[in-house]
Amino acid sequence: MAEESLFFGEEEQQQIVAAIREAEKQTSGEIKVHVERNCNTPDAMERAKEVFGFLNLHQTAQKNGVLFYLAYEDRKFAVLGDSGIHEKVSDIFWNSTKDLLRSYFSQNQFTQGLCLGIKEAGEQLKKHFPYRSDDINELPDDISFG
Repeated sequence: MAEESLFFGEEEQQQIVAAIREAEKQTSGEIKVHVERNCNTPDAMERAKEVFGFLNLHQTAQKNGVLFYLAYEDRKFAVLGDSGIHEKVSDIFWNSTKDLLRSYFSQNQFTQGLCLGIKEAGEQLKKHFPYRSDDINELPDDISFG
């Protein structure tokens, strides 16, 4: 098991995956969480862009993938949306989501912060990319560690 996966216990991982699945029930959008010990770039957003590509979030049909990136030892995180969702929501959404995460992360409440951030992202995705009967889950809902 990857060392990073020990950051969240099994129950916490299940809560995060459940939040992803719940959010994705209402939308064609895709949400991923990636956790690693350290950010290997000076800027978390740059690292999130690398991970975004590695996880193939850019390959969703409607360009509506959202990545929650966390480097827990470095205390860095980023929220990154593909061009389809980014065009639909304002910077106010991205900033409010980051503020929400920051408020929970600063209290070491990573699971709760991620679950609430995922819920917010799901609501925005639902508004702009509602679920359709022919939707398929384009990416696995599990947390990636790396």
